[in-house]
Amino acid sequence: MAGAILSLVVERISDLLIHEAVFLKGMKDQVESLNSELKRMQCFLEDVDHVIDSFILEAAHQRDFHGIVKRFTSIFTKPDHLHKIRVQVKAIQTKLQNISKNLPAYEIPGDGQESSSVFKLQQRLRRTYSHVKEEDVVSLEVSTKEVMTKLMTEEDRPHAVVSIVGMGGIGKTTLARKVYNHVDVRRHFDCFAWVYISQQCKPREVLLIILIKVLSPSKDEKELIEKLDDSKLMKRLFDALKEKRMGSKILFTTRNRNVVFDADPCNTPIELSVLTDDESWNLLCRKAFPSSKMGSQCCSEEFEKLGKEMVKNCGGLPLAIVVLGGLLATKWSLAEWEMVYKNIHRHLKGLPHQDQNGVVNRILVSSYNDLPYPLKPCLLYLGHYPKDWEISKNELIRLWIAEGFISPSLESKEISMEDVGEHFLEQLIDRSLVQVSRQGYTGTNVKTCRVHDLLRDLCTKKAREEKLLEIIQQSSAQFDVTLVERMLRRISIHPSERNVHLKGEHPKLRSLLLPQNETLVEFCISNCKSFKFLRVLTLLKRNVEKWHVSNEIGDLLHLRYLKLECWNEMILPQSIGRLKSLYTLYIKYHTDIVIPDAVFKLELLRHIVIKRIALFGRGFRLRLGFTSKNIETLKYIMVDEQPIENNEVLRWTNIQSLGIVFTRTEYVKPILILLTKLQRLGLVSLEVLDDSNLSYLDLEPLSRCCHLSKLRLAGGIKDDPHPSCHLLNFLPPNIVKLTLFWCRMSQDPMGVLEKLCDLRILYLEGVYNGSKMMCSANGFPQLESLQMIGLEELKEWEIEKGAMPCLRRLELADVDSLGMLPEGLRFITTLQEMILTNMSSSLKERIKVIDGREGEDFYKVCHIPSIHVF
Repeated sequence: MAGAILSLVVERISDLLIHEAVFLKGMKDQVESLNSELKRMQCFLEDVDHVIDSFILEAAHQRDFHGIVKRFTSIFTKPDHLHKIRVQVKAIQTKLQNISKNLPAYEIPGDGQESSSVFKLQQRLRRTYSHVKEEDVVSLEVSTKEVMTKLMTEEDRPHAVVSIVGMGGIGKTTLARKVYNHVDVRRHFDCFAWVYISQQCKPREVLLIILIKVLSPSKDEKELIEKLDDSKLMKRLFDALKEKRMGSKILFTTRNRNVVFDADPCNTPIELSVLTDDESWNLLCRKAFPSSKMGSQCCSEEFEKLGKEMVKNCGGLPLAIVVLGGLLATKWSLAEWEMVYKNIHRHLKGLPHQDQNGVVNRILVSSYNDLPYPLKPCLLYLGHYPKDWEISKNELIRLWIAEGFISPSLESKEISMEDVGEHFLEQLIDRSLVQVSRQGYTGTNVKTCRVHDLLRDLCTKKAREEKLLEIIQQSSAQFDVTLVERMLRRISIHPSERNVHLKGEHPKLRSLLLPQNETLVEFCISNCKSFKFLRVLTLLKRNVEKWHVSNEIGDLLHLRYLKLECWNEMILPQSIGRLKSLYTLYIKYHTDIVIPDAVFKLELLRHIVIKRIALFGRGFRLRLGFTSKNIETLKYIMVDEQPIENNEVLRWTNIQSLGIVFTRTEYVKPILILLTKLQRLGLVSLEVLDDSNLSYLDLEPLSRCCHLSKLRLAGGIKDDPHPSCHLLNFLPPNIVKLTLFWCRMSQDPMGVLEKLCDLRILYLEGVYNGSKMMCSANGFPQLESLQMIGLEELKEWEIEKGAMPCLRRLELADVDSLGMLPEGLRFITTLQEMILTNMSSSLKERIKVIDGREGEDFYKVCHIPSIHVF
């Protein structure tokens, strides 16, 4: 293994020995001593790359070293092997002590105090970060106008292709995304779909993505669409598009100019030019000189001279410039800038001046080499996702933790491993190595991210060189994927078929990744015993009525991340209770699930998500005695006649996200009182399934949940018995995202909700049985997104001038009694998108423009750039 990976080996051995020390009677002192030596070694290796490389080269040739670790995992419970283990531990100690004796020759401090990154990291994590970032669109005005003109020019043919051509990193996708989201383009076309087409193009998948984008189907409709054969899929897409405005256009980006003329020989492609010297310098300044850091030094002559020399090496390519800027932004002194300049000059030496692709790659490599030690494997790991993949932040961080990239030693009372992961991702974003795709509901954090194609190529290449992971592309001719031991220890399967059956043996395999649309693929393995060192595993089952998960899964003692999905009933085996190292358990099922008690005895579990693939989910019954202090996510537990004991809930001191399903309304308040004492709780989902006996739901304790920012309430709820009060009066004032689902209230909720000053996202479905709704002036001061669905009795909606001054997105669906849109919409000038689905014919006619004749309510919505009517 190479330098970026060695700390993982040391950490794994350290964790393993400490964790299993309880089984080695009489060995505790020796094991702890060995652990200390390993931690010391880790400090040395983190500071000096050549020490790391030397140790790796030596360790790679010590076959016995790996054999020892392997034998520890399989025989630590067998008393007759204790003597052998003592001998082996002593041998390892001796070797490490010998290396430690040689450290003075390298002038490295032996105690690791000066080099320890833990304290520094914890200090940085105490700062706050925001992700309000603008896309770096430089010098694209002319190209933008040219692309838009071609897109919106009517042509005498059913469709035309507008192509953007240029080398990697020149800004093709940035330009396409800017045009795709442009106000005028959104107003011109009826529907939109953004699709990535790889070199292994899958026509069915492309058609499916487009159709789902065009129709915006419900979950049930989506499942039916996915089951269509190819001919019916094409017919369905044809029918969906034929009613839309004629003159469809395809916006196409590629590096290959020859492909353009195959796509549309009638259109001349738009070729992007590199940035000028001034444009390049301006872009570099925006990245390298954050206003909060260097102040007036950013304009000093020395920095400018050195910066302009470096930016010349970028060849005018935006990607190279922003990555270089992200690298320079971490350097505080002129001496550090000079070091970067020397490194870049060394990397580019001998490279032909016209080889701009080579220039970009060398600058990316320089930025990678400059990364702090723990960030290198985190970045390379992103290479396992397909190109242009939208990566979930939560999933990524949980995988980093499971892989061992984030050490438990970085945790403290204030800082969790997940906090460290957030910080790591923040650093990669600040260095322009990772792009923010979607922000979270607070508007200041990351929900999803992505990496540029060229960076992803670098990650996959370096990951293989570093022996971190490899990608297996399934053959389109067969379902089976056969693994062999010579493959790397982390494998990412990229399917080309809807079924993947894993065969073969790979006893050293650590991670089995499947970053694909789970609704499209069935993924199973023939024999868990063939992969007994797995740490990360995803399994998907589609076409069975009842999935009995194999009892062999309990043999995967090293498993830290387990994801199981089934379209029907799932039955977990008792053996799952043997997965003592499990951090994350994520399960999706459709009809029913059987969970053994043993699951709730797994003390290291941090995230339990067991959810039904349905709008309303049955929860799982939490077993008595589940008091894990490590738990951070717990969804969705059932509270019925067997209540949760107070001491259980109060010991969930790290809980941040909690989902509860109540069988009766009277069970709610006692639980809410307990939740007020959980200081880290930020996200709560409450479902009430008591349809037979609707009773008043007392939400008063919620007002004392001072850290709560995201809340979901679902189920039939009776209004407050006092007419002057409202059920929702006790919502905590700091709520940022609120979902109300099928609450069926008779009181207008808007009068209460509009007073939530921090509310940014509001989702209402089937919550109100009344006929009139009112949004007052100055109400909803921060609201950005409003969705109202299934308000079947609503006939009048009034919006006063000054209400919802920040609203950007409005969606109405199945509000079919509403005869017209409110007058006050015309005052909401921030509104960018409005989606109407299954609305009354009269409402739709009133906002249409037919043969140049505007509907009588068109003036209310004419300022909205994007209006979709389904």
